[in-house]
Amino acid sequence: MPRIRASLVLLAILAAAPLLTGASRTDTLTVSATVSARAKLQLSSLSMSFADADPDTTPSVPASGGPLTIQAKGRTTIGSTVTLVMLATGDLQSGLDVIPADRLSWTATGAGFVGGTVSTAMAQAVGSWANSGSWTGTQSYQFANAWNYSTGTYTTTLTYTLTAP
Repeated sequence: MPRIRASLVLLAILAAAPLLTGASRTDTLTVSATVSARAKLQLSSLSMSFADADPDTTPSVPASGGPLTIQAKGRTTIGSTVTLVMLATGDLQSGLDVIPADRLSWTATGAGFVGGTVSTAMAQAVGSWANSGSWTGTQSYQFANAWNYSTGTYTTTLTYTLTAP
């Protein structure tokens, strides 16, 4: 008799099992996120100067304040190149006196950053990187000192352009 009772209890549990599971339904949700090309550039300083020096003892004057730190961030498609270039808007000028912009040059540190010479005719490469990412480097500018410059305070503007196609 205990076996029959245990069998009846087991049979009752199995018969009630579909009632205990309840009902269920499955739906799906489509998720989309838009990620566009983006470029962000930050320079550690927005001005630079070179102190006066004797051309015989200091033929190449380093920028006061040390190297310029550059942080470049770019988001692009896989296989594309993020580029940073710089172009001078004109030669160094003091009144009517002019010193060619190519008297400024730089060395660079940091992955993908390159050294070069300032130009007014064509944008000069400062750095390039494959694919998306964030990069930090420095530029150490030098001014080629010479005896034949007229006295004055000479200025120009350097325009940096970061492109993430």
